[in-house]
Amino acid sequence: MKFYPYKRLNRPITLRVTSASLKLPDGTRDHLDTSAYSTQQRTVALGVAQHEDWVSARLGLSATLPPGATAADAPWSDLRVLVVLTDGETNVRTVVTLDQDAPESKEWSGDIEVLRDDHVARATLAAHAVATVDGVPGRSIAETDDDWTVDVTAEEPLGGLRLDVKQVGFSKSSREWLHAYADAPWVVDASGRLPTVLVNTDIEGFSDLLGAESGGFESKVHEMLVSQMATDVWTAVFHSSLGDLEVEPDGSPVFPTDWQGEVLREMLPDVVPGVHVEEALRQVQRRRTGDAGWVELQTRVHYAAVRRAGASKALANALRGLQHLNRGDKS
Repeated sequence: MKFYPYKRLNRPITLRVTSASLKLPDGTRDHLDTSAYSTQQRTVALGVAQHEDWVSARLGLSATLPPGATAADAPWSDLRVLVVLTDGETNVRTVVTLDQDAPESKEWSGDIEVLRDDHVARATLAAHAVATVDGVPGRSIAETDDDWTVDVTAEEPLGGLRLDVKQVGFSKSSREWLHAYADAPWVVDASGRLPTVLVNTDIEGFSDLLGAESGGFESKVHEMLVSQMATDVWTAVFHSSLGDLEVEPDGSPVFPTDWQGEVLREMLPDVVPGVHVEEALRQVQRRRTGDAGWVELQTRVHYAAVRRAGASKALANALRGLQHLNRGDKS
């Protein structure tokens, strides 16, 4: 634990990557979609577009300061928010200053340029709030708890949604509520500390197929099943995360501070595209609790879940495997 001889904020800064684009050798930009970065894993994968010769990457950034940071009676002045990109392998450090979205706002935003030649593999991204305290400028009053990782070669944000997978015989499980789902291959339980996928071992051969790791067609089917399962998980946890939102006195919903908040920040850019994530949450909450628009939004929710689960890639791989199998049978 660190001790400081001056007042600081007692909660961390929340840092998010909100966009990513690559500058190519001909000067054009390839704007990457949201599958290039994961709020849940705090990871950016700049190899997602498979450009081997990109020059630089521009990351859009958003930081939320803890309550009290911009209070009129705060014991500091000249508040600034800095984002630092650090690469320990190449000893490169890049620092940018974010802009406050509005006077007295806790939200700050901006972007940072990542030069390809400056990095070999992974760099870390952190935010710091600095201010003048007790007459001393540049004192740190808050920082991020968990840094982001920027990977210049990875093709996907590693890890995906953290969840627990358990294999259970539904028909005879001690979890009596599972008996009603005895013919389901899996169900998602989003009520715990982490979302849990319960796989039904009563379905003969299903567990073996899920565990397939060979290079044959079974592995392609395995990939499709896992992506379908992940789609169900993302959909379930999105709805679960919306189920019990706290609201400000003015009625504005507040992001949860656990994995549910991370899920919302991850999916909302695809559910309500083109707006700041806080506004997206307000729009979704109005539709969910209002008289209209909630049913129509389900298509966007499913689309966001499919993208996060990588279902299109899994389907394409399975189709290629099937075509290869058919060609082998004909020969």
